[in-house]
Amino acid sequence: MSKPRSLALPTRTRVRRLVTARGDFAVLDAGPAGERRGTVLLLPGYTGSKEDFLALLGPLGEAGYRAVAVDGRGQYETPGPRGRAAYRRKALALDAVAQAVALGDGPVHLLGHSFGGLVARAAASLAPGAFRSLTLLSSGPGRVSRPQRVRVRVLRAALALLPKERVWQAMCWLDSRGEEPDTDDAPQLADFLRRRWTRTRIAQLSGAGRLLLSRTDGTAELAALPLPLHMAYGADETVWPTADLAVAAARTGAHHTVVAGAGHSPNVSHPRELTDRLTGFWERTAVPRTAGTAR
Repeated sequence: MSKPRSLALPTRTRVRRLVTARGDFAVLDAGPAGERRGTVLLLPGYTGSKEDFLALLGPLGEAGYRAVAVDGRGQYETPGPRGRAAYRRKALALDAVAQAVALGDGPVHLLGHSFGGLVARAAASLAPGAFRSLTLLSSGPGRVSRPQRVRVRVLRAALALLPKERVWQAMCWLDSRGEEPDTDDAPQLADFLRRRWTRTRIAQLSGAGRLLLSRTDGTAELAALPLPLHMAYGADETVWPTADLAVAAARTGAHHTVVAGAGHSPNVSHPRELTDRLTGFWERTAVPRTAGTAR
């Protein structure tokens, strides 16, 4: 999971509910500084939430972009059904399309982090007209790495057998990635992480885990999208094999970003560098493409 280093709301950011045709979603809605250059919808990853993008919202706003980070259905502050069918890929993708439409800014840039990238890819396939571009951040069209597959299988099995609090304690003990150092806000952050885990539906965690374990390769699906495509990840990415991500970027013709020194969450560890890379890509999408032009 991503772990924000601070819970402070950036300037011009509102906590609100986004009302859509498919229900209400908890969002962080950050306005641009000055004239708006575009709008981006941000989808978080597995066991994450909209707060995973807190460090990114300020730099995006300073660059002139409205940035809206969302809790998906059943995720932290957005309610969700208990049934398994509600967390299938198509259902989650339709939610993202409805969110984009509800923002009221026309086609928006779509960014999905990790598991959110699987949802974003499906949403772009279902309704490409709702989006100006697609960025997969630390997310690939292929399978996650073997250690991560084992981790997800163990988590899903534990959730089926043990109380949620016991599973949380085990996760804290096992999580040794260490991407985010200790901060003065450590007690508040620890409380937030526990609260986020407690409030996320077990059905959402199980359903998202099931999708992460899929053997389906989505490279052809990505290559067929009529949208500018961007694949970005840290040089020290741990969830998807970086060699596979590089191959997928080449096969799909995607704009390709590798953030030096970053792990699975460049949105947390390197927000300003990532913003520069994102906005550079989005500026390119504003230039009409000619036949044979790379993405």
